[in-house]
Amino acid sequence: MTDKTDWNDLAYFTNLDEVNRQVIDQAAPAVTTPEWPDPILPGAMQTPVIPADVLGTSWVRNMVEAVASSTQTPPALGVMTLLAILATVFQGRYEVEPLPGYREPLPIWGIGTAPPGARKTAVMNALSAPFMRWEKLQADRLRPTLAKINAQRAVAKKRIERLQQDAAKAKDASERAAIAAEIEREELEMPKEARAPRCFTNDCTAERLQNLLVEHGGRMSVLSDEGGIFLVLAGMYNGGNANNDVYLKSHAGSSIRVDRADCCAHIDKPALSFGLLLQLGVLTEAGNNRRFRDTGLLARFLYFMPTSNVGQRDVRLNTPVPQAIKDEYERRLIQFMDGLMDAADAPKVLTLTDAARECWLDLAEEIERQQGDGGKYESISDWTSKLPGAAVRIATLLELAEVGVQAEEVSQSAMERAVRLARLLIPHAQAAFGLLGTDATDSDAAAIVKWLRAGELASFTRREAQKAQEGRFRSVDRLQKALDRLEHQDVLRAFKRYNKGAPPTTAYRVNPKALST
Repeated sequence: MTDKTDWNDLAYFTNLDEVNRQVIDQAAPAVTTPEWPDPILPGAMQTPVIPADVLGTSWVRNMVEAVASSTQTPPALGVMTLLAILATVFQGRYEVEPLPGYREPLPIWGIGTAPPGARKTAVMNALSAPFMRWEKLQADRLRPTLAKINAQRAVAKKRIERLQQDAAKAKDASERAAIAAEIEREELEMPKEARAPRCFTNDCTAERLQNLLVEHGGRMSVLSDEGGIFLVLAGMYNGGNANNDVYLKSHAGSSIRVDRADCCAHIDKPALSFGLLLQLGVLTEAGNNRRFRDTGLLARFLYFMPTSNVGQRDVRLNTPVPQAIKDEYERRLIQFMDGLMDAADAPKVLTLTDAARECWLDLAEEIERQQGDGGKYESISDWTSKLPGAAVRIATLLELAEVGVQAEEVSQSAMERAVRLARLLIPHAQAAFGLLGTDATDSDAAAIVKWLRAGELASFTRREAQKAQEGRFRSVDRLQKALDRLEHQDVLRAFKRYNKGAPPTTAYRVNPKALST
């Protein structure tokens, strides 16, 4: 009988009443790969490596490579953070004009993702450390000046307060006029409010961000290895009704005019950058906020989703960042920050060389042709439509990092590196938006696939799946929904497993392609 049996058709055994119902599944040969269609694997889209050499310039490339080696993290996390660092330095002080009449400011919004324990904090701290040092140096240097100004302002305010009381008591009009003139003189002579310069924050509300932009020349960045800013964007402090216009306008450089009873902010060209290193779960939660997608907020981010190397690191390896590389990196950043503190209000505008412009237009045309109806990028056309603008911003930052503040044009070399990075980022964005579009069942299905791959399982029972992941699947219904999804996506096939003296149990065969893809 065995020779005639199709082991893939277990319906043959359904009505058998042989002695004690022999166990038949465990002796069944594996299903051959050609009989299975290609599976649709949840959350398994592979993303290309983003190497540090896309940065080009030695002092930034060397630092990113050294940090990646020291922390044993994918270089993509360092590349993303470094771009946000450069944007923090140059945004609001420079713009780029790729075509006559069309300008791009230089803010960069970047998100790098990694699982818990992936050393995101180490990467962020290493690359942002010069900013911490610069802010402290500026605060120490300006402390006497700030103390003097604050004292003068405090005295002037008290004097004005007393003069106002005197004016209210004065019975003679000429006396009141004289006091009013003295109040006016005190206000005009009172020094302007002064603060130690800041260049970044970790977390703040929209209202506080408006004030930070006003206080610090219209420039600010959010650099963080936590996802609290997304809770703020979702309206944690505003009953779920946050106004995110300040964030959106600060990416585009559009003027901000806020006149409310509790807030007044006028900024002609705000510039805000993001450098975020987040866990995947935080990004997924953000994707569930439809308003983020509808307002174009998610389309403004550049997504870096490298394959994690957690579980493959050498715990005995200790390679600190070489001191010479660290010193050169800090010296360059602080030099830029010091040199640009007193930059003119109007940003300096860089243009593109002819070769750089053609390289950039090739990218723009390639994307445009593939983001319409039925196009390759139709599902992320809101994101790809902003990619050429992001590419020219990145090219300008790379040019400034290499040439310095005297740069006049963006070179072909800088543009080619930016375009290369832009092309690498497309599959990262596709993976991110695929994740943003997933529901809880997709996440559960992805967890099952991970378990199958880790154990290289060809088949399993529902009970085995629940026991192996009991922390996730406390409910059989939740597990069954994920298994049904995987069946629909040709990852699994259900069958009945018969055991001696026991009722049949539900089991699943695994598509071999799902284990090897």
